[in-house]
Amino acid sequence: MALSRTIVIAGAGIGGLTAALALAARGFRIVVLEKAERLEEVGAGLQLSPNASRLLVELGLTERLAPRAVTPEAVSIISARAGGELFRMPLGEAAAKRAGAPYWVVHRADLQSALAGAIADHPDIDLKLGAAFEDVAPHAHGLTVVHRSGTIRRSDLACALIGADGIWSAVRQHIAADVKPRFSGLIAWRGTFDAAELPQEYSARRVQLWMGPNAHLVAYPIAGGGQINVVAVLPGSWNSPGWSTPGEAREVMEAFAAPRWPLAARTMLGAVESWRKWALFGVPESCPWSAGPVALLGDAVHAMLPFAAQGAGMAIEDAAVLAGHLSLEAAESEAGIEAALTQYGLARQARVRRVQRTARQQGRIYHLTGPFALARDVAIRALGPERMLSRQDWIYGWRP
Repeated sequence: MALSRTIVIAGAGIGGLTAALALAARGFRIVVLEKAERLEEVGAGLQLSPNASRLLVELGLTERLAPRAVTPEAVSIISARAGGELFRMPLGEAAAKRAGAPYWVVHRADLQSALAGAIADHPDIDLKLGAAFEDVAPHAHGLTVVHRSGTIRRSDLACALIGADGIWSAVRQHIAADVKPRFSGLIAWRGTFDAAELPQEYSARRVQLWMGPNAHLVAYPIAGGGQINVVAVLPGSWNSPGWSTPGEAREVMEAFAAPRWPLAARTMLGAVESWRKWALFGVPESCPWSAGPVALLGDAVHAMLPFAAQGAGMAIEDAAVLAGHLSLEAAESEAGIEAALTQYGLARQARVRRVQRTARQQGRIYHLTGPFALARDVAIRALGPERMLSRQDWIYGWRP
């Protein structure tokens, strides 16, 4: 008897839902396990550069997503030390023409809703909410994947299990129990405000990157341009797990106080009524991508610092590459599944590691102080917008 053609995915985040659609398009039946009782906003905004948006377009999500996504015209690189903009790197039509796909900024909930809507319409995908992955065991025809809904335990027979369940992955414990997330010493604070609350200069269709002493600030429009998403990154010792812990506005405002930070940055921060914070962790590069018929995807295997704006993008890329290696022919035998998952990991490692290292390096550059900050500002001005955009080609121009 042949192996099951079902693949179980643990986690209904961006990576897990994208993988479900990509694998279903290859002919598999997909079961997505999500421990939450309902899909709801975790986090706020995210950036989808062309390497990620291209894949979402190919999955047929344009009609669902485009009305809520915003295409920023530029990225403004701003120095708190200099008190103003160093230059603007063109996005919009310039980036889309160069990479062949749009650069979008979007509320995470809007992207998740678009993915979930496509999944609801797909006859071969079963999204099970309130179903927490619990265990996995070998079976004569693949794997038995056990999950729990309240006090009830159920199981599904599958040919493969994909752990897309985030940085605190339960699936990862079954293939790499010794791999633990590492705290970076940084805390991200996020909030939003209505775009109409401040003058247009604060809510223009662009990404603002403010670099300052031991901290930085990113702001961009989401929700069709109706809201501004703000993320402030600061050093700290608080390192509890989670993505949505309430934070005190006082802590943020003290860290971004005058005279270190100009009025424009402080004005945006002051417009945020409610802050949430999360400690930034990473997953060691030594984490294995797969073991037998079990593989990891997204933050479960390569959670990274957000300073390259590629966390969601790398998970979406993972999903596309995974689907490219898995096929119904591979699923005819255990050896075929294992080989496909091994090749998936090998195909992703070098690129993901380069992005992880780029993010770490950029974080250090953003937070420079004193004469090092002055040298940074001079170098960035000399580089110029066109050369800066060309330096992103290896990320934005990627195709599976």
